[in-house]
Amino acid sequence: MTTKTTLGFIGLGVMGEPMCRHLVQKTSADVTVHDINAAPVTRLVTQGARDGGSLAEVAKADIVFISMPSGAHLQRICEGPDGLLAFARPGQMIVDLSTSPLKLTRELAAAFAAKGADYADAPIARTRAAAEAGTLAITVGATPEIFARVEPLLRCFAAEVTHCGEVGSGQVVKILNNMVVVGTVTALCEAAAIAESAGIDRQALFEAFAKGSADSFALRNHGFKAVAAREFPERVFSTDYMLKDVSYALEMARDGGIDAREAALGARLLGEASQQGFGANYWPVIIKVIEGAAR
Repeated sequence: MTTKTTLGFIGLGVMGEPMCRHLVQKTSADVTVHDINAAPVTRLVTQGARDGGSLAEVAKADIVFISMPSGAHLQRICEGPDGLLAFARPGQMIVDLSTSPLKLTRELAAAFAAKGADYADAPIARTRAAAEAGTLAITVGATPEIFARVEPLLRCFAAEVTHCGEVGSGQVVKILNNMVVVGTVTALCEAAAIAESAGIDRQALFEAFAKGSADSFALRNHGFKAVAAREFPERVFSTDYMLKDVSYALEMARDGGIDAREAALGARLLGEASQQGFGANYWPVIIKVIEGAAR
């Protein structure tokens, strides 16, 4: 008789809750959940999940997914006195869906391996709407065997799942992707500010860009929908979250002896935006820093 795989999910925030919901709805597995906030736990329980009530209870699952806002949160979840490492066992798998520092990812993978448990980094990309629709993009760092085991589960909430290499490679690709996007949007923000100072409407500017060589995903999404529209809501990918990711990129650059000047500029703009009270706003709000510097 085949034993049914059990799943655990820790972290039911803006992205975690819809991802977990897809697992509950699309798999036959028993899904045990945990979060410090009761509301998303209650909602998921009504849809078939089980409230674990503690990390120790969720740690009983065969495969445990983690969705945390930062590497510091991930480290506490794993290394705390009642953290996942204390309960790790042979055959178990830990899947980190967060965007986490490369060093920490490799250290945690080694610590779990010492307990006989497998580890995969699988940071997610795209928006809350994509999480709700099950169309996220995920870059995965894991052995081929571990990837083959976890890929079908990731595809419950992702349209694109890319195996990037060994543990840590998923984080490298995700972090550098965000670094490049920040550089592109910074250029768009500067272009918009310069154009308006010269009497050109930013919407018209971006429409012209979209017909030429400056067209890009960043233009069509962050440019038109945020910079041109002047829409920087909260509970979307925030300034503080993006600053975290770019900081991780700069850490990798320092470790590799690379002078990442454009990434440093992006981090400075994001840091200034946060200091000016925009830390919770959608991160293309950096245009306000750029415009303010011209006054």
